[in-house]
Amino acid sequence: MEPPPEETQPPPQESALLISTGRLPQDALMGEVAVVTGAGRGIGREAALALAWLGARVIIAEIDKDTGAAAAAAINARLEADRAVFIHTDIGDEKAVKRLREKAIKACGKVDIVLNNAAVVPVGAVADLAPEAVDLSYRVNLRGPFLLAQTFLPDMLERDYGVFVGVSSYGGACLAGYEVFKRAQAELAATLAAELEGTGVYALTIAPGQAPTPGLEAAVAELAPLYDMTPEEFMAMNKAAAISVEAAGAGFAAAIALAVGFHGQEITSRQALAAAGIGGQKKVEKKKTPFNLNDRRLAEALKLCQQARATLAEQSAGWQRRPLFERRWITSNFRKVAGAPVEAWLASLAALEQALAEADAGALSDLPAPLEKLAAYWKHLQELARGYVQDPEALKAQLKIMGEWQTTTERLAAILRGR
Repeated sequence: MEPPPEETQPPPQESALLISTGRLPQDALMGEVAVVTGAGRGIGREAALALAWLGARVIIAEIDKDTGAAAAAAINARLEADRAVFIHTDIGDEKAVKRLREKAIKACGKVDIVLNNAAVVPVGAVADLAPEAVDLSYRVNLRGPFLLAQTFLPDMLERDYGVFVGVSSYGGACLAGYEVFKRAQAELAATLAAELEGTGVYALTIAPGQAPTPGLEAAVAELAPLYDMTPEEFMAMNKAAAISVEAAGAGFAAAIALAVGFHGQEITSRQALAAAGIGGQKKVEKKKTPFNLNDRRLAEALKLCQQARATLAEQSAGWQRRPLFERRWITSNFRKVAGAPVEAWLASLAALEQALAEADAGALSDLPAPLEKLAAYWKHLQELARGYVQDPEALKAQLKIMGEWQTTTERLAAILRGR
């Protein structure tokens, strides 16, 4: 008697790529060529995959030969197309970056997009950091982006077409060896945006959020004990910034596809995903939760949110009319005090306004920082006015208006806390 035939199970189907779930068409970047540094793993690899799905030919510029080659092979296999090629690169080496350009042009004919994703993360208090660790961080996190800009932007300008993207970060104590150069990278992109104004070449900066990449996990393992925490406690402390690796990478790709609208800005992966109509992992994971407020308080919260968003939108529009250096100082100062770029606050307040109108508390978790941080900015403006406005009557009038802005935001925060 023959044994019964073995039951064969169909291979599990891979879930759809997150980048495919929004409004961006699959040919949005068809014919374009993107260099993604540090794309052998983590966010860089996911960004390269998303860019390839959008139609771009992607160059994996990676110092690790094994992960670089594996990433290119995996992307081509996933998309069943020849979309990715690996070029071994040390972005801190000027000659290596020039060779990258030569090989990229030989393989693909041109480069339209540069994404500065490569990074190293030295951990430790400023007094304890070894000079060698600081030098390496400078080499990868700032010198590399400078070299890439100097090497690839002339070709883009000659064709009057291209996108140059910096990757920024917000940290705290014991991360100066990393954050100083990441902040400088944001300034590099902002300066380039000003220099590129009026051309077909765009520059912007994007911050991914807290994605559980191998690099982040290694850094947190060193960082958490310095805060007297376990790695799990440290990650939980920053859960508001948590994002999946795929979502962070898809946000990078979406920002590039929508670079015209983000030129000169520093945005987040979540902002880019929202602009591309991609719901992201939060909307999949969370359930709608009705506000536990009576109708009167809900209506008051909605009105206050509308007022806060209108005030900030008017302020932001006014900043864009200021001279370049003044505008950059104002937006940088806002980001520092309010805890996030103005674009992030405007997007989040719009989402909160919609949530209040629908009596759904879901958008509360999408705020880039506590509302008290925004109120603190209005208070900060009053302090600045006291130092700059000499006319007593004019000062009194300005303080009254700014005080109302502060009160509006504080009242909104109090209502949402249930007080």
